[in-house]
Amino acid sequence: MAKKLVIVESPAKAKTINKYLGGDYKVLASIGHIKDLPPNQLGVDIEKQFEPRYILIPDEKKPNNKKIVSELKKQAKESEAVYLAADPDREGEAICQHLKEEIVKDKKNTPKIYRVRFNEITEKAIREAFAEPKQIDENLVNAQKARRVLDRLVGYMVSPFLWKAIGGRLSAGRVQTVALRLIVEREREIESFVSTEYWTIAANLSGKFPPDFQAKLYQIDEKSLKTSNFSEPAKPTEYHIKTQEEATALVEEAEKEDFIVQSVTKKERKRKPVPPFITSKLQQEAAKKFGFSASRTMRIAQRLYEGIELGEEGPVGLITYMRTDSTRISEEALNEVRSFIRENLGDEYLPSKPNIYKTKKTAQDAHEAIRPTSVNYTPERIKKFLTDEEYKLYTLIWKRFVASQMSPAVFDQTTIDIKAGRFLFRATGSIEKFDGFLKVYQESKDDDTDEDRELVLPEVQKGEKLKLNQLTPEQHFTEPPPRYTEASLVKALEEKGIGRPSTYATIISTIQERDYVEKKDGKFYPTKLGITVNDLLTASFNDIFDETYTAKLETQLDEIEEGRLDWREALKKFYEKFIKDLEKAKTETKEKIKIPADEICEKCGAQMVIKSSRFGRFLACSNYPDCRNKRNLNDKLLEETCPECGSKLISRKNRYTEFIKCSSCNYVKRESTGFHCPECEKGEILVRRSKQGRIFYSCSNYPECKAVFWNKPVDQHCPSCDAKFLLEKQTKKEGKVLVCQKCGHKQTAEIKQE
Repeated sequence: MAKKLVIVESPAKAKTINKYLGGDYKVLASIGHIKDLPPNQLGVDIEKQFEPRYILIPDEKKPNNKKIVSELKKQAKESEAVYLAADPDREGEAICQHLKEEIVKDKKNTPKIYRVRFNEITEKAIREAFAEPKQIDENLVNAQKARRVLDRLVGYMVSPFLWKAIGGRLSAGRVQTVALRLIVEREREIESFVSTEYWTIAANLSGKFPPDFQAKLYQIDEKSLKTSNFSEPAKPTEYHIKTQEEATALVEEAEKEDFIVQSVTKKERKRKPVPPFITSKLQQEAAKKFGFSASRTMRIAQRLYEGIELGEEGPVGLITYMRTDSTRISEEALNEVRSFIRENLGDEYLPSKPNIYKTKKTAQDAHEAIRPTSVNYTPERIKKFLTDEEYKLYTLIWKRFVASQMSPAVFDQTTIDIKAGRFLFRATGSIEKFDGFLKVYQESKDDDTDEDRELVLPEVQKGEKLKLNQLTPEQHFTEPPPRYTEASLVKALEEKGIGRPSTYATIISTIQERDYVEKKDGKFYPTKLGITVNDLLTASFNDIFDETYTAKLETQLDEIEEGRLDWREALKKFYEKFIKDLEKAKTETKEKIKIPADEICEKCGAQMVIKSSRFGRFLACSNYPDCRNKRNLNDKLLEETCPECGSKLISRKNRYTEFIKCSSCNYVKRESTGFHCPECEKGEILVRRSKQGRIFYSCSNYPECKAVFWNKPVDQHCPSCDAKFLLEKQTKKEGKVLVCQKCGHKQTAEIKQE
């Protein structure tokens, strides 16, 4: 029997670690957190300095949790030592603390309890961690406790305010509401944006030597051409071409001038590689390159970190810990990647010294950057063991890490200034001289720019007269700021210090699940509900849901983690402001807020509004109680009218079926098989869905006729017993066949129906 017990969060991680430990160790998984605040109570004793009351997570929230904890306690009693090896962050530390509390409940025969932390799941890292086990870091536990209590106070005390003010089971969150606010404010910027017209002029020119090239108008009377920031009037040093008439007049004037080369500037420009990934940058790049959501990226990275089966090698942890905002790399990893670059790419791709990247001041430097555990596990070498999405993400991490330690790319940049009367045209070309790190990795750009474009320019001399081939004016209109995508929202949250990179995936998922925002073509749009919730919360709690204040709270959590701030003191200051705002909001918000819908009531012409009940949200007439019209939120009003009463028909879709019904009477039109009921011969057989989503067929004459079939009835007599119909079935062996329900006769479905 194993003498030492190791507890991790996941079975995959347990399997990988077990490979590196001897027979004296038994590795089990807690399957994540085992304790949390109670689901139906505040669970925070405000009078006792915000002491949280953690309980074992009920089985309905986490299946078999009690059984898991019971087994861990049993195994701990039979062990001489217990090693708590959850992830090396706040959440991992809290898991370890809760495991320790449960294991030492019984003071008799309590084993020694240690905390082990490792940044990567490799044999070397595991053995080093177990050789010098530590104790649980109380500061990390307190930081997690403070964050959990903050989130519970906001969520549990503000959400009921939303229910009363708007209706429905809505939720507020300390960070999710700020993320929603960014999206709503961006939408309003777009709505209020006034487009401005401006023109540019391009000259196609020829010199003594080919090729022809293009130069853009850069200055008029030594005033720079204005092509941005039109919300501000043009400065005395700027020239704004506003109309086609003005652009045409300038073209006609410039065409009369000689185009003379004023200067030729050549310089070498180096482009340095980008740092290895931190969590937020990995989420952004995976979104840009593959369209992965932040949550999907983190799920894949978790699998790569915990271990992938590599054939005879067994489970191998392929990347370092994926929740980090540090760009630091270990000495061992640096030496390995530098050797790899020298041997596989050549000395010219290896800088004389390792590239060292600065980590921002607010970063937690406990972990390295995200990198391969060994650069020798090249993507192609292990491709056959990975799923498509695992291969894509691992390749991205591997290439970025290798490129981060390579030589800069070198470009020859040439700038030609051409004088034409009072006009100055400029042509810029950048030609790659040495690919450097670009041989391995090219970072995605946020916008399409001309940077590093390989525009080949001819050899020209100062004072040379150029031939003007064509002068072309081009109309432009300024565009509003773009809507947020997964990548740009993560970038904004990171830059503003809102939340932590490890929480971005959850934040983005939550605001979509709550129906506060919706994603169309990869961009976030606030819903009517989201806008209403945002406006109410930001008006009532402007400080708490302000991005600056939220960022300040994150800094305080970091200070608690570092032992520089007492967690209770931080919560006390927050709560004093928060409770005053909450009481004021309750007093000022007396009437229920109506959420306007983009639809008009078909009965009285008033605007429809979105309402909520315990069954969900629905559309109702704002003229209630004079007009009691209401319908499902997903209903679509059709131009077609009811054949029985003449009212408009509605297309209704739910999780069970899709059908058309009358907006006034009981008329319902369902999808039909076109086959009259063989039992009552009055109704027709309609297509329906059960509550489990399974398709079945029943008579439209229900409840008078209760004919129902799980297989589609076909209007074809049975050749054996002369039954009036056959049933169409799909089997794996025979494909589609027709079967008689009465005698069991079976035939292929290709036989023509009568």
